Amino acid sequence: MGESTVRAATPRGRGVEPARRGRPGFDRATLLDAAVAVFNESGYDATSVAALAARLGLSKAAIYHHFASKEEILETALGAALDGLEGVLAETGGIPPTDRLAAVLQGAVRVLAANLPSVTLLLRVRGNSEIERRALDRRRAFDQAVTAIVREAQTDGAVRADVDASVATRLLFGMVNSLVEWYRPGGPEDADGLARDVLTVALDGLRTR
Repeated sequence: MGESTVRAATPRGRGVEPARRGRPGFDRATLLDAAVAVFNESGYDATSVAALAARLGLSKAAIYHHFASKEEILETALGAALDGLEGVLAETGGIPPTDRLAAVLQGAVRVLAANLPSVTLLLRVRGNSEIERRALDRRRAFDQAVTAIVREAQTDGAVRADVDASVATRLLFGMVNSLVEWYRPGGPEDADGLARDVLTVALDGLRTR
């Protein structure tokens, strides 16, 4: 299969890597999206580069033009999901813990809606490689940060204290994470509406007032 390479001009004075294309229609971003869809459908471990290329109608060289390995595709996809979640924590710092808990939950739902395939992939990794273990470490750190916020809200008396903070966090994000099983962008409810619904159902059972 013939391959072509189109290089966009790099803006003067910037060290931005030119956009690269393998097969027309598959730049790095669209190739990543397509690969993640295949991983979610067939399983990451079960999908070789050869199988991925065959599914996408590409040569392996076209994939390697954008990514050095299958592992790099995985790392990029997981990083997108985790960067979004960690960004929510960073953006909500400095506000009262109960308000921050609400903002984190809403932000997490929006991240999931915006990066549904990558978040789905993140929730399915099991630590079978170093990349997966690093991703799981970051996910655990996120969960621990949310648990600390729940604990602070309990100390303030705004969230009931008869539920262990770590259990509450698992239950809250069990609800958020379950959205990958049924939520589809473009449906009757947008991400903001979904975030409001999750917040209402999740926190009304924890609030003391």
